[in-house]
Amino acid sequence: MADELIVTTDLSKEEKYKELYPQIFALIQGEDDLIASLSNMMSALKHSFGWLWVGVYFVKNSELVLGPFQGPIACTRIQLGRGVSGTSWHKKETIIVPNVDEFPDHIICNAASKSEIVIPVFNKNGEVALILDVDSNQLNDFNEIDQKYLTQIIQLVVPLL
Repeated sequence: MADELIVTTDLSKEEKYKELYPQIFALIQGEDDLIASLSNMMSALKHSFGWLWVGVYFVKNSELVLGPFQGPIACTRIQLGRGVSGTSWHKKETIIVPNVDEFPDHIICNAASKSEIVIPVFNKNGEVALILDVDSNQLNDFNEIDQKYLTQIIQLVVPLL
């Protein structure tokens, strides 16, 4: 397990992800507890990129329930098809929102949120098991680079699902 996170500030977004991925891998290597691994992963992402909010929601019965996160307090439960996270769960696809004010049925968990990326994570049965949700206080802060690398990072916990 890693005991220190090294974040180089003058890197491009893609270079920063490439620097961070092996550190997160080392951080959760050998840890078989999903909550512990996700907690450290969310902290590493928040610390490295400085986003407003980084966290996960678990699919439990017919709703999403808040899991480990870093940032301001959050919505505790989200219904299937509601908001960005509920829509991602329903459609089983990543959603990038450049401006959350323009997303139909956006749920305002924090008024400072301006843009968002939400990535579904599938269990071995092909069902959505959890949602990675990242919010920024900047408009248009997420793109295909974030989608690619955040998907790779969150996939590290799939064996624990």
